[in-house]
Amino acid sequence: MCLFQLCGLVRYMECGPPRVNDKLMRFFDHCEKFLTEVEKNATALYHVEAFKTGPEMQNILKKVAATLQVPVNDLNADLIQVAFFTCSFDLAIKGVNSPWCDVFDIDDAKVLEYLNDLKQYWKRGYGYTINSRSSCTLFQDIFQHLDKAVEQKQRSQPISSPVILQFGHAETLLPLLSLMGYFKDKEPLTAYNYKEQMHRKFRSGHIVPYASNLIFVLYHCENAKTPKEQFRVQMLLNEKVLPLAYSPDTVSFYEDLKNHYKDILQSCQTSEECELAKANSTSDEL
Repeated sequence: MCLFQLCGLVRYMECGPPRVNDKLMRFFDHCEKFLTEVEKNATALYHVEAFKTGPEMQNILKKVAATLQVPVNDLNADLIQVAFFTCSFDLAIKGVNSPWCDVFDIDDAKVLEYLNDLKQYWKRGYGYTINSRSSCTLFQDIFQHLDKAVEQKQRSQPISSPVILQFGHAETLLPLLSLMGYFKDKEPLTAYNYKEQMHRKFRSGHIVPYASNLIFVLYHCENAKTPKEQFRVQMLLNEKVLPLAYSPDTVSFYEDLKNHYKDILQSCQTSEECELAKANSTSDEL
């Protein structure tokens, strides 16, 4: 996963040495509330485990067992997932049609896709508020770079960092997109509404495929009529223009974008969001 911020067009630019900032790009590893309530919580992925034993997955177990001519009790949902991932990885990376692909059909693939989406939804997406709120620092960092570019342009100074490149994983990008309000369905994904979610927005394989990336492009308009109209922002997800989360428009005045996300930019403090609630304790006074 990559995050790009383009603040201008340059033909040549010297890049400094890369810096590792895990607190910024792997914020989830440093968020105590997320680690306790989601990552290490055995019940956090209840809907994932429930779906594994539900009718949709059990039908696949029976079909695969019959195809392989093995007792159905020798298989479980985790083994089915391994076989499906082997098929999908070989196909996506090597362009090879693995023999494991022959044991699944399109309907099976849709069920297994939903199983993976459930995991991503409850662990990285809208399932728990802390999943997205833990990414506030990264979101604010993006806008700090954009603010700096705007300020330098207003002062007729050269843009000190015309391009900012941040590299992470899908685990970085999904919470950030959720924080911004993208791909949110009216009803949460659960173990019990697979059929109702056939046309869901939250499809992790489409949102964060291999080499997924999110790009913020800041434009300076020379012929703007007002100061507000001077700076505009466009976002691209996986090199495709991304409409605004709150509008079908694909370009926003920078000031309007900041105003829409004012709460996150001004009030979301990762240290506070990630702090565990302190248990009430009482003590006897002498």
